Amino acid sequence: MTAFHALRVSRHALLNRAHMLLYSLAILALLRHRLSCLLSSSRFLPLLLADLVLAFMWVACQASRWRPVRRHEFPDRLLREVDPAAFPALDVFICTADPHREPPISVVSTALSAMAFDYPPDRLSIYVSDDGGSAVTLFAFMEASRFARYWLPFCKENGLLDRSPEAFFRSNIGGDSDKMKMMYESMKAKVEGAMERGYVGNDVIFDAEERELFEKWKGFARHDHPSVIQVLLQSSKDSDIMGNALPNLIYVSREKRPSSHHHFKAGALNVLTRVSSVMSNAPVILTLDCDMYCNNPRAPLHALCYFLDPAVSTDLAFVQFPQCFHGINENDIYASELKRLFMINSRGMDGLRGPNYVGTGCFFSRRSLHGTGSPASESSALQKAVEAAACSFELGTKWGSSIGFRYGSLVEDFHTGYRLHCEGWKSVFCDPARPAFLGDGPKNLNDVLSQCKRWCVGLYEVTFSRFNPLTFGTTKASFSMGLIYAHYACWGTWCVPITVSDPWFSLYAYLFTAAYGQDLVEFLADGATFRRWWSDQRMWMTRGVTSFLFGTIQFGLNHIGMSAPGFNVTSKVTEAEQIERYERGVVDLGVKSPFFVALGTVAVVNLSSLVVGIARVATTEGFLDEQFAQLFLSGFVAANCWPIYEAMFLRSDGGRMPRSVTLISLTVAGLLLFMGYLVFHV
Repeated sequence: MTAFHALRVSRHALLNRAHMLLYSLAILALLRHRLSCLLSSSRFLPLLLADLVLAFMWVACQASRWRPVRRHEFPDRLLREVDPAAFPALDVFICTADPHREPPISVVSTALSAMAFDYPPDRLSIYVSDDGGSAVTLFAFMEASRFARYWLPFCKENGLLDRSPEAFFRSNIGGDSDKMKMMYESMKAKVEGAMERGYVGNDVIFDAEERELFEKWKGFARHDHPSVIQVLLQSSKDSDIMGNALPNLIYVSREKRPSSHHHFKAGALNVLTRVSSVMSNAPVILTLDCDMYCNNPRAPLHALCYFLDPAVSTDLAFVQFPQCFHGINENDIYASELKRLFMINSRGMDGLRGPNYVGTGCFFSRRSLHGTGSPASESSALQKAVEAAACSFELGTKWGSSIGFRYGSLVEDFHTGYRLHCEGWKSVFCDPARPAFLGDGPKNLNDVLSQCKRWCVGLYEVTFSRFNPLTFGTTKASFSMGLIYAHYACWGTWCVPITVSDPWFSLYAYLFTAAYGQDLVEFLADGATFRRWWSDQRMWMTRGVTSFLFGTIQFGLNHIGMSAPGFNVTSKVTEAEQIERYERGVVDLGVKSPFFVALGTVAVVNLSSLVVGIARVATTEGFLDEQFAQLFLSGFVAANCWPIYEAMFLRSDGGRMPRSVTLISLTVAGLLLFMGYLVFHV
C-alpha cells in the first residue's frame, strides 16, 4: 500500500540524552549539598523543597526530549489512491459560551471556514454548541446559513486559502471580493447591531418557521431552558448558488437547569457527541475553539493520511494539530505562542504514545470516545437529538467518566487526552507547513494570567485525584508518558522555586546556564527568534509569581471548602488602544488586578536587593567575589522586570499600572524588606 505519511527521529535526540546525563549529575550534587546543609540548620528546608520541585519538574520533562520526531503527510498521494466519495464523514464541533466575550460574528467566521474545507460537502457536518443561550448567536448562524450559499463557491472558484471571511477581508479587497465583502459587512452589521440592541429588530426578515423558533428562543433564560436544536442547512436539501450541495449546519443549545451540573466545555462536547451520533454519526470528529478558524482547507486530508492507514489507525484516538495564532506581535511579549507546550513538547511526546489533546484543532476517531453507532431515521433523529441534549440523559451512565470527554477538571482537554492514552490509545502530532488553524491570543497581561491560573487549578484537580499521572499514568500509559503528564499536572508548583532564594549559588550557575541554554537552542531550532524566547522565559517567571501561585492557593482553598472553582471565558474582545499598544510590544498592566500587586511587589523587592548589592560591592571588599552569582541573578530578574518598572513609574498611557496597585505593591514590598531586615539583623 502507498505510504500517506513519513516519520523521522530528530537529530537532537542524542544531544538531548548526553545533556540529560551531565545535568542529572549536577542535580545530584546540588541535592547532596542541600541535605548536608539541612543537617546543620532547619532554615535550609524551604530551599531543599525548592530544589526538589526544580529537580522533579526537570526530570519529568526529559521524557519528551528522549525521542522527538517529525512527521510529513502526503495528501496528494491520498487523493490519487482514495476516491473522495469514499472518505469517512466528518463532524466538526465548535463551542461558544459567552456572546459578549466571544463575538458571534467571529464564531460564524470560524464555522464558515470549516464549511469551506476541501472535503465532500455531503460528508461534512458542522455542529455549533451555544452554551451562552444567546438568541443573537442563533440569529448570527441563521444569517451565516444564507451567506454560505455565496461564500463557499467564492472560496473554491478563487482558490482561497484564508476561508474565514473575517480573516480574508482583513487584507483582501478589489475585484469580485468587493461584492463579497459588501455581503459580509451587511451580515456583520446586522449581527453586531443585534448585539448592541440586545435583540433582533423588526427589519430582519425570517421565514415563518425561523420566526417561530426565534421568538420562542428569545423568551428563554440563559441558565434555565430546554434543549434547542435547529438544522440550519441540510446537505440533502440545500445547495449553494452554483447548485452544489452545502454541508450540514446544526445549531445546538443543550438543556440548562440551575440544579444540574453542566461540566463546562466537556459537558457541551459530550452533548455534541451524542447529538451528532443520531444525526450524522461521522466516524471522525474535529473539535475547534470558536476563535480558531481554518487556515488550511486541506487540514482534513492531512488527518486522513493517518486515519486511512491501517498500520496506525487501529489504536489511533486523535490527530492533534498545533495551536497557532495570528496577530501576535513581533516579540510575543506575553508568550501567547506557548511554543514549548504546543510545538516542542508535542513532538517529543509524538515519539512515545503521541501528543496530548490541547482542546482545539484535533481530529478524533469517534470510536475512541464512545464506540460506533448508527444515525437515526430523519423523522426520529431530531427528537432523539433533543433527548440526548437533556440534563437527565447522563444520569446513571458512564458519560464523562469512561465515555466521551472526561469530567473532573477545568482542563477537560488535558484530562481527556491523558485518560485516552491510559486506556491504550495513541495519538499523532500533525504540523503541515501551512498552519492548519489560526486563533486569537490574549492581548493583555491580565487575561493571559487569568487563563493560566484556570489551567493551573484544572491541572491540580487531576494531580489530586485517583488519576494522578505519577501513580495512575505511569502504570496505565507508560512510565515516560506518566512523567510527561506529571510535568504538566504539577505546573503550578513552579511558584515554589521561583519565590525561594538561596545564598549558595556555585552549582546553580551551571544548572541555570545549561537549562536556559538548552531552552534557547530548542526555540531557535524551531524557527523562533531570540527576542521571542526572551519573552517566553520572562512570562514563565511572571506566571510563577501570579498564575501558578494564585492557582495553587485557589486550589488549596477549594479543597478545604472555602471557595468553589470558577470558569471564566477568555475575552476575544479587545479595545483599539489596547491593540495598538500590543502591536508596539508594550505590556498592558492597566487594570486593578491582584496579579499585578504580586508582580509589582516582586519587582520592587528584587530591585531593592540589586541596588543594595551594588552598593555593598562598592563599599565592601570581597563582596563581589562572594555574591557575584546572587547579583547576576538579581540583575537578570531586574532585566525581565523592566516592563513592570515602566508601568509603575514611567508610563502615562492607558496600559500603565494603576496608581492604587503601585502603592499597594510598594507597601507590601516595604513590609517584606523590613521583615527580612529584622530576621537577619536583629
